[in-house]
Amino acid sequence: MAAVVASEQGRWYGADLVQAGGRIYADNCASCHGAGGEGQPDWQVRDALGFYPAPPLNADGHAWHHPLAAMLETLAIVGGPNGGTMPSFADVLDENGQRAVLAYVQSLWPDDIYARWAAIDRGEPAGPGEGGHH
Repeated sequence: MAAVVASEQGRWYGADLVQAGGRIYADNCASCHGAGGEGQPDWQVRDALGFYPAPPLNADGHAWHHPLAAMLETLAIVGGPNGGTMPSFADVLDENGQRAVLAYVQSLWPDDIYARWAAIDRGEPAGPGEGGHH
């Protein structure tokens, strides 16, 4: 499990949820998104079948550009609508498990990225770097 690099001060989750989410992430997500959320190489380029590889979930990707509700929805639908191949986790993880894995993912984000995500989650502009492949 990757080290938690960000302060938990002001975040919606606590250490227990991050720890539980880390176990879920290791079992369900790391094989595609990488142990530290680094994603697959060339994640912004469609493969020969027209799908995007698994993106980074750490601060290097675009996950932080989406409010929590959209992130939960992504876990519940298959990746096709987003151009990827991620399976639905609706029948694998209940909402608590989904929130735990997102807490773990967000724990990989430094405080400045988390603050920008929190602004997006509140419906406010996040500032520079908000765009990108979704």
